[in-house]
Order: sequence, then C-alpha cells, then structure tokens
Amino acid sequence: MWNQLAKNWDAPGVSLGENDLKIIEMTKKYLNPGSVVLDYGCATGSIALEIASMAKEVHGIDISSNMIEIAKSKADERNIKNIGFARAAIFDESLGKESFDVILSLSILHLVEDSAQVMDRVNQLLKPGGIFISATPCLGEKTFFSVLMNIPIFLLSRVGVIPSITFFSASRLTAAVTNAGFQMIEQKDLSVRPLRECFIVARKAWKAENHPSASLVVPDAHRHVVQGHKKGNVVITVGINHKEQGEKK
Repeated sequence: MWNQLAKNWDAPGVSLGENDLKIIEMTKKYLNPGSVVLDYGCATGSIALEIASMAKEVHGIDISSNMIEIAKSKADERNIKNIGFARAAIFDESLGKESFDVILSLSILHLVEDSAQVMDRVNQLLKPGGIFISATPCLGEKTFFSVLMNIPIFLLSRVGVIPSITFFSASRLTAAVTNAGFQMIEQKDLSVRPLRECFIVARKAWKAENHPSASLVVPDAHRHVVQGHKKGNVVITVGINHKEQGEKK
C-alpha cells in the first residue's frame, strides 16, 4: 500500500500541509547542532529534510522502499549531506540502543500494531534525557464529525483496504506515552477540522550518574533533580538546557 502511495505523497495539499509546517517549527526548538535525530516513519523525508540544518545528523527510516528512494533523491537534489534514509522498521537491530537525542514519530503511532511496544522501543533508542516528539491523529475523540469519519475508516481497515488503525483519544494517547516511561514536556492540539491531531513532546528519564545513592533523574523542561535514598535525604539539583542535553555523549 505505502509503495503505491509514494508517487503521489509529495503532491500539493498532501506533503507539508498546515500541520506539518507547525510541527517543523515546534520541533526545531528541541534541536541543536549536536542533535542526532531519528525520523521514524519518515515517508518521503519532507520533514526530515526541513530540520536537517538544525541538527548534527538526521536518520530517516520507513518500511516503504519507494518512499525511501524518493527521500534519497530529494536529499541529493538539495545537496543535504548530514541526512541518511534507509528502509527499516523501528525494531531493526541496526538501530543501537541509546543512540539518538531526538526521535520523531509523526502520523504513525495510530497505524502500528502495538503502539505500547513501539514506544518502549523508542525509549530504548533514546539517550538518557532524550526527546520523543510525536504527532498523532486522535480519531477516538467522541465528537459528531469524528464519529462520521470513523465509520468508513473502521470498515476499510476491517476489510484490509487500509492498515488497522488505533482510535486514540488525546487522553489515551497521553497515558500511553507516560506509561512508556516518558515525562510530558508539551502537548498541543493541532486541530484541522474535523480531524484532531495531538502533538506531544516528552522526555526519557535521565540516568543518575556517579552518585551511589541516587536512583533516578526526573526531568522537566528547565532543571533536573536527582533524588537519592529517602533516609539519606540526598537531593542534587542540576541546571541544564536543551543545548547541553543535545551535546551529551
């Protein structure tokens, strides 16, 4: 299916629509010149190519060979050297654990068989303190327009015309992200009627390093607190910004 869709993926009104442009701008603030980025489900690479100038490396993966070939051609045409595309799934063994500072998952979580397993894998691939950015259509919202849209989508997925789809609500999606071990940083509703798309930025927990009594670094957007054993009452506050996080090795 995805190979057949590839040739029209970059048609006007399909690629880089209104929400895509918003996502690009919101994503850029989490990137820096040291960031190593994975774009999971990159399609023809449109968003990956737009953010490449803000990062050290961008790696795009997709299960469609046709999508990947188009993405490679676009990178060559634009002479973008710090980007690579490969036909691969998120569970591909070539992707090393704790290899990425930022992982993008845009319009893909509702299409996978087991979204919880995918988010666990994303957590594995991110460096400690790494950023998970997702944008997901929330087809499970109980609005009049959503219900009307969902009937044909449900029927088409049941007969195999389109992939099986998870009908997330925004609250269910948020719970799935936090259950995978991430802490929420940002959530925005990118509504384009009648579709609601939920943009989420979340952070993987930092490891407590070089402190025998510390167990976990609990992250937020501006500072991180290392909480040690309760009896020892050890608390260490460490200031850090996005640039420092991106340059951690």
